[in-house]
Amino acid sequence: MKIKANGFIRTASIFLVFFLVSCAANLEVRKNQEEASRNLGEAYMGQGDYTTALREFLKAEKLYSKDPYLQNDLGLVYMAKERIDLAIHHFKKAVEIKPDYTPAKNNMGTAYLAQKKWDDAIACFKEITGDLLYATPHYPLSNLGWAYYNKKEYRLAEKYYQDTLKIEPEFAIALRGLGKTYIAMGRIPEAVTILEKAARNSPRFAELYFDLANAYTLSQKYKKALDAYKKALEFAPNSPLAVEAEKEMARIR
Repeated sequence: MKIKANGFIRTASIFLVFFLVSCAANLEVRKNQEEASRNLGEAYMGQGDYTTALREFLKAEKLYSKDPYLQNDLGLVYMAKERIDLAIHHFKKAVEIKPDYTPAKNNMGTAYLAQKKWDDAIACFKEITGDLLYATPHYPLSNLGWAYYNKKEYRLAEKYYQDTLKIEPEFAIALRGLGKTYIAMGRIPEAVTILEKAARNSPRFAELYFDLANAYTLSQKYKKALDAYKKALEFAPNSPLAVEAEKEMARIR
């Protein structure tokens, strides 16, 4: 009986080892298939074909869902399709799988900005600014400036925009944000100076010209304002911004 029992145990052990090896091999195959679908989805996303990209990402998720990079990609494609709620869900999953995945945290903060959940966005970006290894710290700093600007906490907005510009002095988004902050604070000459600098650095940035035109109007420099509104129209024709620019031009005239 003892010999039979030992034989049974040995057979069961061999079967268990075989089963575990087989499962591991199968998991590795699924991971490789998932990565191939993710790479294909990223290629489609890079071409702006978000529907096909999403199809590939969902196929990849069925194969293996615990890939943080896939979850981040799903968040990005849902952002592009303006499904911000789903985007946040997947950015959260990416961070749960990989807690030090800073780009996913930044993307989640950006999604909260899109939802105008300023405090949630601030919490994300402040966590990122403590990561000394993050390669592009000017993005979360600038985003903090935008969140505080929308909360009408202009001193803090100014601080974070200035911190951004210490790292990237020519960063047009931060220059524009600082200019808008100065307008809100009533510091119009400073707004004009900073927005003119931004326009020189980014001569096809329509929203920037619109803000500069507003600053010129507040400075009673109406000819310069009209020229700046025309630039906004030139670079964003048939847009809501163009409609606003035309209204402002008519009001000045």
